Amino acid sequence: MAVNIVKVENNRQLKNFINFGNELYKGNPYFVPELFADAMTTLRKDRNAAFEFCEADYFLAYRDGKIVGRIAAIINNIANEKWNTKAARFGWVDFIDDNEVVDALFGAAEAWARERGMTEIQGPLGFTDLDREGMLIEGFDRLGTMATIYNHPYYPKQMERMGYIKDADWIEFLLKVPEKKWDKAERVSAIVEKKFGLSVVRCKSRSELAKRYGNAIFELVNECYSQLYGFSPLSKKQIEQLIKMYIPVIDLRLISLIVDKEDNLVGLGISIYSLSEALQKAKGKLFPFGWWHLAKALFFKHPKRLDFLLVAVKPEYQSKGAFAMIFNDLLGNYIKMGFVDVESNPELEDNKKIQTQWNEFEKELHKRRRAFKKEL
Repeated sequence: MAVNIVKVENNRQLKNFINFGNELYKGNPYFVPELFADAMTTLRKDRNAAFEFCEADYFLAYRDGKIVGRIAAIINNIANEKWNTKAARFGWVDFIDDNEVVDALFGAAEAWARERGMTEIQGPLGFTDLDREGMLIEGFDRLGTMATIYNHPYYPKQMERMGYIKDADWIEFLLKVPEKKWDKAERVSAIVEKKFGLSVVRCKSRSELAKRYGNAIFELVNECYSQLYGFSPLSKKQIEQLIKMYIPVIDLRLISLIVDKEDNLVGLGISIYSLSEALQKAKGKLFPFGWWHLAKALFFKHPKRLDFLLVAVKPEYQSKGAFAMIFNDLLGNYIKMGFVDVESNPELEDNKKIQTQWNEFEKELHKRRRAFKKEL
């Protein structure tokens, strides 16, 4: 049967677009669904602040009246200006293992990009660096996380068949929480605090965190991530959205903020409970009963695994022990709260500064993911 490509034009089609991933991976023990409400916010043009500088369209592949694939085609104009490129992005890509389906999907995204004057296409990427990115190429038998893509092993084979090549790789570590804090980290932290006037700051409530440091957290991310692959700075409106979305569910014991004598934020580490199993049980939906699985993991009986979401240190403090302060601070609570291991989440394979911070951990490199590219 012929493959029919349909552009998403309304919310009903957008819901089908989001739900296709769940249907394709139904029963897969490693796949972690996106939270449906978050996906709708991200993909709707009237809700996501990234559409101030991005444009996008979404395509569904049908065969015999059944959805067999999906793909988002995106242009981030700020990223193109920053990196001096004319690149489109593809994301939210899923498909059955069928050459005709894959060719039709990517043909639609590539044609869309050419019509807009783009000379290359890369992905999987989202609108910004905080969206899910990178196609899994190793670690197919490992549980995914709420922040990452899971895909079948045939995906990268299809990419190579179509002539896509490696653009960037990310690696992920599983880190074992030690039984006690490291003496070396405690000594370094004490020296750094005294020598450079840095200190760990404690917030008594999430509202205090949002008020005092909400903007500063994401401004620091903008500064520290500016030279990482594909990054585009978060806008003021995006930062406002992120503060409202994420700070209300942060456990204050699982973040570390480092400030100087003037209370300027110079470093941060943010981790959260792993919500992978909760999202699986909820099937990515809050209602009718999905909220309970998420609430249980967040507020009542937390998992034994953590996801490390963000770490950022101002460049001038990166070689002065600020990382050690962050991990020394966090480890105390990790141990007290009974966590067993930490998922590092993706980090670029050539980002040696962050990878050296894991040297003290007992660790395993257990996943690798890739951004592909193709000239148009």
